[in-house]
Amino acid sequence: MIVSKGAVISVDYTLRLEDKTVVESTVGDQPLMYTHGQDEILRGLEAGLDGMALGDTRVIEVPPSEGYGDSHPEGFFEVQRARVPQDAQRIGARLEAQAPDGRSVYPHVAEVKPDTIVLNLNHPLAGKTLYFEVTVLNIREGQ
Repeated sequence: MIVSKGAVISVDYTLRLEDKTVVESTVGDQPLMYTHGQDEILRGLEAGLDGMALGDTRVIEVPPSEGYGDSHPEGFFEVQRARVPQDAQRIGARLEAQAPDGRSVYPHVAEVKPDTIVLNLNHPLAGKTLYFEVTVLNIREGQ
């Protein structure tokens, strides 16, 4: 069998950025399991897995347009430092906040200024090219 639409796929992967920083990995943990062709994983990753066979390994390069999208300037906003908990006043800290419409949003701290904190609502991997080193562990017929 090969990775094709409707098949249930299990893969091990290590996700790296351009500078080789490891973002996450399933190696030695639970593999990623998904149904191919159902938009359950990033479009670029799914396209790169298409046609692979059991045991195949490859590095799949996923550009921002096929991953988490571009980073949009309107996703950045400043708030007074006093509105951010002291322990979260550091670059990379993740917060939970309420949008004006009442939805929960999860910005991360992009910059710390003397009087304000710059928050970023873009996904932390937006605008980044992703490199997935994947190994196909299992392929089975879908339901």
